[in-house]
Amino acid sequence: MNKSTGRVTLPSEQNFLNETKELMERWGADALRDSDGTKLDDEIKQLDAKIYTTYFVARGNNEFAEQHPEETQQLYLMSQFNTAKDKSLEIDFLKGYFEDQIKPDYIHNPKEWWEVINRTTGDVVDPANWEVKQETNQVIINQAEPWHEYTVSFLAYMIWDPTHMYNHITNNWGDKPHDIPFDARQPFSNQFMKDYLENWLKENPDTDVVRFTTFFYHFTLIFDNLGKEKFVDWFGYGASVSVAALEAFAQEKGYRLRPEDIVDRGYYNSSFRVPTKAYLDYIDFIQQFVAKEVKELVSLVHDQDKEAMMFLGDNWIGTEPYGEYFKETGIDAVVGSVGDGTTLRLISDIPHVSYTEGRFLPYFFPDTFYEGNNPAIEANENWLAARRALMRSPLDRIGYGGYLSLAYKFPEFVDYVEKVTDEFRDIYDTIKGVKPYTGLNVAVLNAWGKIRTWQTHMVAHGKWYKQAYSYHGITEALSGMAVDVSFISFDDIINNGVPEEVDVIINAGDAGTSFSGGEHWKNEKVTATLREWVYNGGGLIGVGEPSAIHHQGRYFQLANVLGVDKELGYSLSTNKYFTEEADSHFITEDVSTFNFGEGMKNVYALSEDTDIIVHTEDGIHLSSTTFGEGRGVYIAGIPYSYENTRLLLRAIYYSAGKEEQWKIWQSSNLNCEVHAYPSINKYAIINNSNVEQVTDVYDGNGNKSTITLQPSEIKWEEEQHEG
Repeated sequence: MNKSTGRVTLPSEQNFLNETKELMERWGADALRDSDGTKLDDEIKQLDAKIYTTYFVARGNNEFAEQHPEETQQLYLMSQFNTAKDKSLEIDFLKGYFEDQIKPDYIHNPKEWWEVINRTTGDVVDPANWEVKQETNQVIINQAEPWHEYTVSFLAYMIWDPTHMYNHITNNWGDKPHDIPFDARQPFSNQFMKDYLENWLKENPDTDVVRFTTFFYHFTLIFDNLGKEKFVDWFGYGASVSVAALEAFAQEKGYRLRPEDIVDRGYYNSSFRVPTKAYLDYIDFIQQFVAKEVKELVSLVHDQDKEAMMFLGDNWIGTEPYGEYFKETGIDAVVGSVGDGTTLRLISDIPHVSYTEGRFLPYFFPDTFYEGNNPAIEANENWLAARRALMRSPLDRIGYGGYLSLAYKFPEFVDYVEKVTDEFRDIYDTIKGVKPYTGLNVAVLNAWGKIRTWQTHMVAHGKWYKQAYSYHGITEALSGMAVDVSFISFDDIINNGVPEEVDVIINAGDAGTSFSGGEHWKNEKVTATLREWVYNGGGLIGVGEPSAIHHQGRYFQLANVLGVDKELGYSLSTNKYFTEEADSHFITEDVSTFNFGEGMKNVYALSEDTDIIVHTEDGIHLSSTTFGEGRGVYIAGIPYSYENTRLLLRAIYYSAGKEEQWKIWQSSNLNCEVHAYPSINKYAIINNSNVEQVTDVYDGNGNKSTITLQPSEIKWEEEQHEG
């Protein structure tokens, strides 16, 4: 592999010139950036590199924010559940919240904008029957129903930006002032943002790329009374709410939102919730506003011949990169944090930008770079996870963030990153703009569809949680597979049917979640369309509780397509005779160990026509069936692993009825993968592990060869055409 340079962004800081020059040379960096908490001095800015400067639109100007406290960003929050023991109930609605982060909004009349709900009945309490004690931050209910539970949904001001708070605590910034976020929808703030940026651009001629971090509204991140994360939803729109926004929404959409439309019983419309019409309307409303305002800021940047880059994080709400309005912003580039293959594809597949950039892990912060720890281990794990996806859809650039002085103290880490940057450029130079071979087309079906492309089963960006990791493995596996992947919604099915190019549909999730579908499965158009499509040759893979809602004697509404249903306890008197496993099956032909995550209990076969592949005392974990000309496959859960990646890929081929194409651009060793690029007559065999691997490799004609790969090696080969 030849040593090359470019396409790498290096973080730097003051008084670190010589070391910066050394690492620029070793890592081949052609761009330098600051981070939250660091600055680039003039000498560093004069180096031969493009200069990125972090820019905060809605925070970092406390002098202005303190002059206009009424324009501080707001959000709706819900109190804890409180049980009434008699007719009077006092609710300390701030209990459990971090009061350095929020304070109640008493500027706007609580009787008009707050809501007290009897959670036992779901009834809204008449404002005449409760009052607010501002001096103690309490709501007093005067006509409570004894032994009923009550909550208060209240408006609050966000007096400390949550990312700044996180960085402040993580890096022990002591008495450094707390950044107060202000609201672009408010008149003084809106004008200030534009005036300040215009002046800043003139005062920073050395800046080539304005790295917006990001724009106006932070994803929902609320801390508890101990200063720990209480609630985090990387998709949450809660911090975009304000009285001004609610009034504008009512005027535009023709109806007024309730506080409950935002707090959502305390679930805050997490992406796991099936979105209501009101919430979808609100998302659309915020996206339109943000796109319009972003376009004005980007135009100011372009007027000074600079590039506008958006960080896919922090204040990214409203700038949905797969949303309807993103293309109108004029943004030049998107940079985001790469936690795995899924998050790499989330960034690299973004349309309507000139280039994409991934910020690789670990971040150069003291929580990783400390004596006794080896950050090269995390860097290696991060690179191997992301590289699979990179082979399918390469980023244009990579980089790191944080304090370069910390990373410099770890020579093994510096050495490893040098190898990573060289390998990245080699991959990019070989395959950028080249379509890889894809055997099949797979669509992931859920309530969000395209807008959540590569974003299913995430709670926080690049992280998975219990009850999510059994499903997040699907997108992680798909991110590096030789298949085309799309994300479709139930509305897409209703309005347009199944896209013609789709071979296999995956529906995965716990019952009632947006990813399984919930109430959408009661829609006869959805079920009838999918049954017909599979019957005529399509493939359906259901994971966990697919198509699940109890309705008309079924739990899985596509039970007849999948060949299985789940026992809810209603039909225990009906015998379930079919438990015998098949002797062998294509799906498990080269998979010997199984991990279904949390799994699923009490799934049973409908008839002897169901091929039971894995069955335990808890029920069926893996099965298949034929439905007309098509096939259904059921899997209890798919945490990410190389074994499960192979199992899912085989399930895709089997459900599509394309087993005969399996040995095309394929590896016999599941620790290795083959990525082919027919238009340039090249293919790559990659070792995804840190140990030597031997594998049989099948080329585009099914010809077999045996190859040995060193730990994490990529081996490029020329495609041999049969004469």
